Amino acid sequence: MLTETIIPFWKKLRDDENGGYYGWVDYDLGVSKKAVKGCILNSRILWFFSTGSMLLKRSDLREEADHAYAFLKSACLDREHGGVYWSVNYDGAVADSTKHTYNQAFAIYALSAYHRLTGDPEPLELARGIYRLIEEKCTDEVGYLEAFDREFRPVLNEKLSEHGLNAEKTMNTLLHVFEGYSGLYEASHDEAVGNDMRRILHIFAEKVYNPEKKRQEVFFDRNMNSLIDLHSYGHDIEASWLMDWGCGLLKDPELTGKISTINSELAESIYRTAYHKHSLWSEAVDGVPDKTRVWWVQAETVLGFLNEYQKHPEHPEYFKAVTEAWDYIKTKMADPRPGSEWFWQLDDDGNPDPNKPFVEPWKCPYHNGRMCFEIIRRSINAEC
Repeated sequence: MLTETIIPFWKKLRDDENGGYYGWVDYDLGVSKKAVKGCILNSRILWFFSTGSMLLKRSDLREEADHAYAFLKSACLDREHGGVYWSVNYDGAVADSTKHTYNQAFAIYALSAYHRLTGDPEPLELARGIYRLIEEKCTDEVGYLEAFDREFRPVLNEKLSEHGLNAEKTMNTLLHVFEGYSGLYEASHDEAVGNDMRRILHIFAEKVYNPEKKRQEVFFDRNMNSLIDLHSYGHDIEASWLMDWGCGLLKDPELTGKISTINSELAESIYRTAYHKHSLWSEAVDGVPDKTRVWWVQAETVLGFLNEYQKHPEHPEYFKAVTEAWDYIKTKMADPRPGSEWFWQLDDDGNPDPNKPFVEPWKCPYHNGRMCFEIIRRSINAEC
């Protein structure tokens, strides 16, 4: 899947004329060479090729990472006010100058991975600079504010809100700030970053996790009060392994034990409520499930249940779910057309949505690529 489908698909989207990677591929696999290039997409591509080069020891992927880094540095970074833009035009000119905490987190994640690949100190210093910017501009006494204009003045959080809300804070951004900081900590072992990771984990345990419903709340006001009855199945299964990974970097037994227990409760709840027909539903609002199967949710399903089985091998039902979900991906989610990748989403009967593209600012090689990387990494560690 990784070397024959995902990597070749994304390599061919390299834009050698204007830099970066093309930002839109429609359902019929037509490439729009003048589409907007999302900076989240570019960061995730940089992370993908950097991590792939390290894991597979492939110099051609190093060349792709070099190309993605050059574009991020020249077009996505704001040299005047700091941070990363939301999007740029096909030629690198600024399209949307919004600064979002979520976006900054993925830039940190990508730059840290590129530093680990190359040993170059510049991307690490850029990552540290964005980290300091988040802590200075985006942090309050209860967590992280999210949406800002170019000069980091607060604006409405429309980009990360849904269901008619304008949430000042979201579980999604908090989760990926933790991920970005984990990547930076893995690259630097900076004590301050580790302390902020611990602070995020306490917010997760005390404000985001709902112990009565055994789920994460999703959208919040400034004081982290939940705004809607929403159960995001995909984010819960993703958090269940991603938080464990970050805890493993911190090597804090007491905190790890506390968070690991919560993560197991998340995975068990998801298995009971949202795992159907060998795949995972999307979400539920007011208890009503959306049975759409989204590409990234299926990738996280494989990883989340694998992580839980490795923690609790006395529960083989989780490994059975891994194999079933992987088979679902291969037979239904992956587009059988030559040169394609994964469909965006399927309905409950496994039919793809022809209105959804294969690439746009959110559709990327991050979730499915990370699934492959993580399984390979865990397999290597098991053999060692």
